[in-house]
Amino acid sequence: MQRRKLAPLAMTGLALVGAAVFGVLHAGSASAALSSNWYASAPYLMPFDNSPPDAIQVMNATGQKAFQLAFILAPNGGGCSPTWDGTRAVSSDTEAANLISRIRSAGGDVSVSIGGYGGTKLGQTCGDPASTASAYQQVISKYGLKAIDFDLEEPEYENTAAIHNEIGAAKILQQNNPGLYVSVTTAATTNGEGTGWFGKQMLNEAKSSGFTPNNYSIMPFDGGFNGASAQISALEGFHNTLMSTFGWDSATAYAHEGVSMMNGRSDTGEYFRQADFQQVLDYATSHHLARYTYWSVNRDRQCADPNQSTTSGTCSSVPQAAWDFTKYTAKFAGATPPTTPPTTAPPTTTPPPPGSCGAPAWNSATAYSGGAVVSYSGHTWKAKWWTQGETPGTADVWADQGTCSGGGTPPPPPGSCAPPAWNSATAYSGGAVVSYNGHKWTAKWWTQGDVPGANSQNVWSDNGAC
Repeated sequence: MQRRKLAPLAMTGLALVGAAVFGVLHAGSASAALSSNWYASAPYLMPFDNSPPDAIQVMNATGQKAFQLAFILAPNGGGCSPTWDGTRAVSSDTEAANLISRIRSAGGDVSVSIGGYGGTKLGQTCGDPASTASAYQQVISKYGLKAIDFDLEEPEYENTAAIHNEIGAAKILQQNNPGLYVSVTTAATTNGEGTGWFGKQMLNEAKSSGFTPNNYSIMPFDGGFNGASAQISALEGFHNTLMSTFGWDSATAYAHEGVSMMNGRSDTGEYFRQADFQQVLDYATSHHLARYTYWSVNRDRQCADPNQSTTSGTCSSVPQAAWDFTKYTAKFAGATPPTTPPTTAPPTTTPPPPGSCGAPAWNSATAYSGGAVVSYSGHTWKAKWWTQGETPGTADVWADQGTCSGGGTPPPPPGSCAPPAWNSATAYSGGAVVSYNGHKWTAKWWTQGDVPGANSQNVWSDNGAC
């Protein structure tokens, strides 16, 4: 797959942030509170090449909340330290950090992809899994990541030692960063098994090491594919490969399977249009796949000639409206494209008088900017950075300002049905918690209209009586 070879257009960091300058305070520790479905839907975005679009504009137009920033590589001159595209050291970066801060301030978040096609990967230059993990931990810590993608393909995945280092590093990162969302992306084939010999060797390496990511995703393009039917066929073959490799039943295999597509014209002249994305989306949601994404947002716009016979890194080479393909990833995550830009609650930066719970009660549905002050459980809390859905007292984003009285939100009594009541008209993302028929329920994946306790897809996990 030649994703990094498409029409390279070196861009300065100013392309990321426009004319304004944004601070990077808390970029190393802050992260928006998004459900895993958003990280599973995050489309790839190159922040430094291929004429990067304004991520906030894309968010406002589509409802997409997360992006997969690509790629982290070893330095072009060698060594075991992370860089963007082999040239920009993560340790001294401010430009990607600025972009991440902007996305989080707008209510979103990012995952970071490591590897990709071509270039030298850290798994090739670091000596063992531990040193490889240490290099990637610098990226996680620098940007406060809650998700990371291992894009394992040519030439790295043909190197047994390099794949051992990458899979071993992924396992270490998963253990050392509780809750980290980890995806593994690799090449697809039309051989009936979904991936080739090297892809299966990678799966066997993961099996032997006892590592299970959130998903394994294949990329059904640049290999004799054309249209949705060929992609779905590859996904079915890969589903069988996952079952035979790990001994999973069908539902478990689908729940660990993902797809990463290419919009418009591929490097090899295949075409994947909006109707193909819709067909694969229908397949992904009906089979409860764990991931649905594509390469790339940089290409999600129409070329001057919408039917050109070449492949561009900055446009799709098919007729489209701007951001057509990103709307499908937003739909997978359970979002409805907004008609107006999203807003966040303005910060209330002045704490109320000592001892009084004069600040507004914390609300799990409200997006708070850094500096916002709320009351909860008899205490006043101040947000250190952007947050939504993170409960004061259980998340580091909230600084305790001390006890107070006369207001606030008390914790629910034990056994009470505190979550909002299930609503058949509401679209729920994976991880959503509701109450229904005297029980609490957690959604395993995106759902709408599936009755807790009575749905054939078994999307709701029963958390017990309340």
